[in-house]
Amino acid sequence: MVFKRLLGSLGVGGPTVDTVLDPGAARPGGTLSGRVHLVGGTRDHDVEHVALELVARVETEHGEHGDGEGTDGEGADGEGVVVFDRHTVTGPFRLAAGEETSLPFAVTLPWETPATELYGQPLGIVLGVRTELAVAGARDRGDLDPLAVAPLPAQEAVLEALGGLGFGFRSADLEYGRIGGTGQRLPFYQEIELTPPPRYAHQVSEIELTFLAVPGALEVVLEADKRDGASPDGHGGHDALSRFTVPHEGPAGPRDWTALVDGWIQELVEHRASYGSHAVYGHESGVGAAVLAGAAGVAVGMVAAEVVDEVGDFFEGDAEDGEDW
Repeated sequence: MVFKRLLGSLGVGGPTVDTVLDPGAARPGGTLSGRVHLVGGTRDHDVEHVALELVARVETEHGEHGDGEGTDGEGADGEGVVVFDRHTVTGPFRLAAGEETSLPFAVTLPWETPATELYGQPLGIVLGVRTELAVAGARDRGDLDPLAVAPLPAQEAVLEALGGLGFGFRSADLEYGRIGGTGQRLPFYQEIELTPPPRYAHQVSEIELTFLAVPGALEVVLEADKRDGASPDGHGGHDALSRFTVPHEGPAGPRDWTALVDGWIQELVEHRASYGSHAVYGHESGVGAAVLAGAAGVAVGMVAAEVVDEVGDFFEGDAEDGEDW
């Protein structure tokens, strides 16, 4: 689905922009490709640049999550749009009146880009690619396309193992803020909520799962909500974070994902029962934590987080275009 809008900032007769993404879901750390189609207006225009922004609809409520999960982000309760990456497609050029041109692009997605689907089924996560066309000092961000992202193989393997163990999918969203003690780089994180199987139903009411990927490894963050909402010491609140690290596909990768993930869940539940709800522990499977810590310090040219009140304009349809996604 693509949007075609007249550049309102330039008035009637300005250029039009239409971005078309190549078919298929992208993957975190992979390439997103497509073309930006431009059509000149009624007169010549000097284009300053064409840029792409990756945007996400993010929950900005922090309440108990801010305390229980070590997040340090701030913002009003509700939803907002976060710009989490930006790429320049082209610099200055002259677009003649009525001229049609097509600009190809291939950009690399951040490794922490959240998955929007699993085996083609939507998870309820909304991402987009917003095109910015700057002409003679005026900028327009009117073209927005939905971005589909499939999970990495290791992420699929973890989810498949959890499904095989009897966990059920409840919901998924993006939370604005950071998880303390991790190598998180984006200003938000994806949280997948799972219902427990009978084996664990008497101990936990829900498992919350977050993936934090880097080029060499995948950090898996788990949290268990206790059924009665209270910790063994009588205090309420969420469970401690439990972190596990595995490499991506290859000879060093786990061969029995079900056994590995089952071990994680057992450690999570047993650790909480033994130490209460405020401790944090981690485990590395085949790769050192230094891989994640080192990668977190590498600059990737990511723009600063920008939370804006544009949910209605960009993520809940446009009445003028009749588009809805």
